[in-house]
Amino acid sequence: MKKKLIIFMPSIEGGGVEKNLFLVSNYLCKKLDKVALITISKKYKKRFNNPIEFISLTSNYWDNLSRRSKYFLSIFLLIKEILKNRNIMVFAFQANIYCIIICKLFSIKVIARSNSAPAGWSKNILKRSVFKFFLNLADKVMVNSLQFKRDLKKEFNVSATCIYNPLNHDEIIKKTNKKSKKIFTNKKQLKILNIGRLTEQKDQITLLKSLNQIKETIKFEAVIIGRGKLYEELSEYILKNNLSQFVKIIDFVDNPFPLLKQAELFILSSKYEGLPNVLLEALTLKKFIISSKCPTGPQEILLNGKGGLLFNVGNHNQLANKIIYYEENKKKCLSMLRQAIKKLYRFDYQINLKKYLNLVNQIS
Repeated sequence: MKKKLIIFMPSIEGGGVEKNLFLVSNYLCKKLDKVALITISKKYKKRFNNPIEFISLTSNYWDNLSRRSKYFLSIFLLIKEILKNRNIMVFAFQANIYCIIICKLFSIKVIARSNSAPAGWSKNILKRSVFKFFLNLADKVMVNSLQFKRDLKKEFNVSATCIYNPLNHDEIIKKTNKKSKKIFTNKKQLKILNIGRLTEQKDQITLLKSLNQIKETIKFEAVIIGRGKLYEELSEYILKNNLSQFVKIIDFVDNPFPLLKQAELFILSSKYEGLPNVLLEALTLKKFIISSKCPTGPQEILLNGKGGLLFNVGNHNQLANKIIYYEENKKKCLSMLRQAIKKLYRFDYQINLKKYLNLVNQIS
């Protein structure tokens, strides 16, 4: 590929999308002559290999701005880069619509990577129309689950390419062995873990309601790892319902794997996803999973319920019953876990990173 590839990711915040960004960017820079990254988040610069050209603003002050502000500053940097060199193509990991508009205005080829299922943004009629129109203008749209691909075609008539999130098994195991604090105190109790931003999308309130329902039935400890705008609301619920001795919330950590290793049961309560990395990581560390049946990803990862337990989005009664079922049927659940682990090869990072390279080469 003779064109310079620009990866567009205005705000890097340390979540699942970012894990894919680091893997994909560092892989592509080994395979292509020129790779650059446009972002306002400078604090993650060390996570990228040196050959990647880092296009950002000089001062660290801009790191503290809102995500939307970073979008507009990054668009400015993109336009500036296009005016310097038209022999480029763009791979948008974030702010897809803004990026597509600019690229089409300047006749630049663009790949848009959509990160979360249409369920998260299709209910707003105006937003729906905007997404439908502009996503169809992209040279390629990429998604990370087959259900996501089907939903985009059905809801927006957008033909997408599916590439699973690249899972680096060896790297996870390596990071798991690093020292960390103990987050569970009682070996005899069921150890439950949830990792995710404290937002409406991740719906930890449903998890808390289910735990409140079973606190007199089984013995457990639960930990939620994350930060976000709903911290106060979740903390207040814990206090009001006398859950403090059962549940605690701890802050986001860059390396959650030693903490995940300590858990026995991982619960995902999200209202929607793309393809949740955290489920792949939990399976890599052989943790049984109970997940919401949210669009998209969990059903695909858990083999439609053959590799883990599923409950309807927002249904805390179902979730409570699933937790009790796990506690009372661990042998059956272990057999389900083995099935899910056997299918992890689908997400192998070497296989899927090659698919990223092929996708870039297709439109160069």
